[in-house]
This record gives sequence, structure tokens and C-alpha cells, in this order.
Amino acid sequence: MAEQFINGSDMLVSIGNSSAAKAVGHCTSHSVTMNTETKDRAFKPAASASASAGLWKNKGVTGLNISIKADGLIVAGETENGYEQLSAMWGVGQSVEVKCFKRGTDSAPYIKGKFIIDSFEETFPGQDDSTYSISLSNDGEPDIYPGKTGSATPTAE
Repeated sequence: MAEQFINGSDMLVSIGNSSAAKAVGHCTSHSVTMNTETKDRAFKPAASASASAGLWKNKGVTGLNISIKADGLIVAGETENGYEQLSAMWGVGQSVEVKCFKRGTDSAPYIKGKFIIDSFEETFPGQDDSTYSISLSNDGEPDIYPGKTGSATPTAE
């Protein structure tokens, strides 16, 4: 069987609550980062162990976090959730519903849950397209995410 690569243009992110939920408009890219917070656990080895045994630390997981970042073009008359809609969501200061899904499968997202808009950045370069960037992080445990029982993962068609 030949390898089937997933095209990045087929992977979409939707931001907004209920009727306001639409894909990020004129999105040039988005990324999903899954972070693990850890703590080191160092201890003195048993007297029968070599002194170097104490050099190796154990790690413990203390928290999990999903961060999502999307970049887009600022377009007048945007019909999706673009610059105006997303900046207004940021201004409310509340969590928003986020879904990451493969084009045509928005009813089967691989990430879905409440997220906080951590930052919203605008860029207006001379003689070039105006752009925006939005960064979000989970607000509690998402409903769906990779590794959670029953969650889907993106697949090639």
C-alpha cells in the first residue's frame, strides 16, 4: 500500500460558541502543541548501589496542556471567523469552544473542548498583507483529544 500523506490544507480549526462556531477564515496555518509538565524526583540510591545511580532522576507528570495557534490574513467582509470575529471573542474574556478536524469531518473532531484565548496579535507590514495570530490553551480537560478513550485521530483518505 502506498503512503498517504495528509495535506495541511485539509486540517481545519473552528473557534466559537454554538452558532458563532466557524472555521478560522483565510487561515494560512495552524498548529497544535501537546505539552507535559513534569517534575524531577531525585533521591539517594541504596547503600549497595553505586554512587552514580543517584545521578539518574525519575520524572513525574504534574499536568497536561494543549496549545493551539492559528495565523490568518485580515480580509474585509470575512464570512468565516476572521480577524474581526476572533478579536471580539478575545475581548469578552471567556473560554470559547474549539474543534480541530479534517475537512468534511467537522462532526468527528480529533480535538474538541473549551479553550482560553491567550493572545491575539495583529501585524500590519508596509506593502504587504495584514495578518493576525491567535493563541489558545485548554480550559480544563478537553472533551476529545488524542489518547483519550474514544477519540478519533486524523487519517488520510
